[in-house]
Amino acid sequence: MNQLTLKQRLSQDRAVLAPGVYDALSALIAEQAGFEAIYLSGASIAYTQLGRSDVGLTTYSEVLDTLARITERVNLPVIVDADTGFGNALNMMRTVQGFERAGAAMIQIEDQTFPKRCGHLDGKTVVPVPEMVGKLKAALDARSSRDTLILARTDALAVDGLDAALERAERYLECGVDALFIEALRTPEQMDAACARFAHRIPLLANMVEGGKTPVQSATELQVRGFRIVIFPGGTARAVAHTLQGYYASLNQHKTTLPWQAKMLDFDGLNQVIGTAELIAKGKRFE
Repeated sequence: MNQLTLKQRLSQDRAVLAPGVYDALSALIAEQAGFEAIYLSGASIAYTQLGRSDVGLTTYSEVLDTLARITERVNLPVIVDADTGFGNALNMMRTVQGFERAGAAMIQIEDQTFPKRCGHLDGKTVVPVPEMVGKLKAALDARSSRDTLILARTDALAVDGLDAALERAERYLECGVDALFIEALRTPEQMDAACARFAHRIPLLANMVEGGKTPVQSATELQVRGFRIVIFPGGTARAVAHTLQGYYASLNQHKTTLPWQAKMLDFDGLNQVIGTAELIAKGKRFE
């Protein structure tokens, strides 16, 4: 049975739950866990590859390389965080073309100024609406296939309030984008207001950030509200960081991994996850 494209999957009533990933290994484990899509988080690339915050330090090429490694390894649709498109409308076109060639199923574009920052950090600013509309039209024009979806994100709520954010989303919808993302909705009432206006017209994305501005809810609850895509983008990196804190503290204290071995894979266990036996068997075909 052929796997559904993300576009086909979004035509169904069930919300798509996409966990955050940041490299091929996290993407592979997410696929093995049974998810239908994954979200390549720009913030998580900054966390894991740079050891830095999500404040616009990651580049087009760093995200592109990570995306290409992931799509080479897994078959899941990838929603990729393209930040602001890494520049103006021409940069946006290059970003969309490159990410599409690398296998992105959906490309997320936001209306922050540069340098951007995590949507749940304070101090954000947004570009004028006409500038963002131009960038979205450039993105739509640059894609080769209508199956490559464009997701428009607005961060205007934190800057200008809910009404302004909803109006921006309306303008972005008029451009012909495939999904909308109103970032950092503060309350269930704000979430319901966004869904009441848009959920019957276009897929809406809900972003769940542990400790962030938006109340964390389950994908089931968010589906009832009207959201069609639910992401937990940075949860993976936060879980890994927490695990590594415990692992390294234990190793430093005990000078051995023995006390931690019940909470980790052994050599054979990791090889099973990454398919070492299958890879070696494939190589033998050509000996």
